[in-house]
Amino acid sequence: MSLPKRCDVVIIGAGAAGLMCALTAGQRGRSVLVLDHGKRPGRKILLSGGGRCNYTNMYTEAANYLSENKHFCKSALSRFSQWDFQGLVDKHGIDWHEKTLGQLFCNNSSKDILDMLLKECDQPTITIAHNVGIEGVQGKNDNEFTITTSLGTVEAESLVIATGGLSFPTMGSTDFGFKVARQFGHAIVPLRPALVPFTLSKEDLARFVDLSGISTEVIAECNGASFREALLFTHKGLSGPAILQVSSYWNLGDHITINWLPAIDVAEWLQEQRTARPRAFLTSILCEHLPKRLASILAEWIGEKGEASQWRKESIDRIINILTECRITPNGTEGYKKAEVTIGGVNTNELSSKTMASQKQDGLYFIGEVVDVTGHLGGFNFQWAWASGHCAGLFA
Repeated sequence: MSLPKRCDVVIIGAGAAGLMCALTAGQRGRSVLVLDHGKRPGRKILLSGGGRCNYTNMYTEAANYLSENKHFCKSALSRFSQWDFQGLVDKHGIDWHEKTLGQLFCNNSSKDILDMLLKECDQPTITIAHNVGIEGVQGKNDNEFTITTSLGTVEAESLVIATGGLSFPTMGSTDFGFKVARQFGHAIVPLRPALVPFTLSKEDLARFVDLSGISTEVIAECNGASFREALLFTHKGLSGPAILQVSSYWNLGDHITINWLPAIDVAEWLQEQRTARPRAFLTSILCEHLPKRLASILAEWIGEKGEASQWRKESIDRIINILTECRITPNGTEGYKKAEVTIGGVNTNELSSKTMASQKQDGLYFIGEVVDVTGHLGGFNFQWAWASGHCAGLFA
């Protein structure tokens, strides 16, 4: 296809944030060109939520986001809330359901959300071009940006960077957006993978190796953040929602704390068990609330071999400690290949929280994951994409 020589707005990136920005700007009558190097728009949308797209969360608020400026996201989230996006979903008759903890999913397929966005972008002033290589961006000359692509050059009054982060490199993720930010003088908050599984040391991996595939509800905590959700053992270490959540707060060398029995008062329960089952061994007692193999491994770790009636105070204290405050020190993560998002990004102190506009270059905007705003697991990152894209689309 051939590209227009000029338009009002060029958006680089045809993901969630880019498409939302395009449809919003198009509704204002702006001529919009969306450019993406991928084979088709919205590829990450299609993969999300196990193919059903966890498109937002009923309980979205600023506390669900990490950023060096924890207040930055408030304006965008209030200007385009989860209920605004839900209104769009309902307008298109998409069936949905709440799964857990306010997470909203399509009943059918993630394709429903992508199709909805593309229908909203089906406006005379909007062009979406994929399989387009972006070769470079030049700053404003005569009030226009020049974008050089594999299909020629385009000039635009406004330029929106919606290129995402570094997660899922197999889907074509690159650092292009961060390079553009630096080109125009923006600082980048250090990047690292987030919402990502942990890898374990040889010692810990040897302890848990027979548990691969087993899942159990825990409270996982790291650096003051705690989440009560499922933990999943893998052949490399630990995953599952609880682990993915705390990974956003973890830095190399930090330990995480696991409460294996979050639903009960462990000290009180152990006393009850000692009274009711004085001849029982620890493994059989733990099996009441934990998967059998996990119960066996934790009992071995604790090292108490005697019957319940024989446990001494120091043994009981150790049992309680490992069951409720078990400390594990990951030796790393599975990296961007398995990370759902990238933490860090364009420094929000250099952007307008109202418009997402650069304070370094007129007409330049940054939206979505490329910005230093990272949500918890559960639809919050999509909501940030919708909200930031909408706000930029109102002004670009």
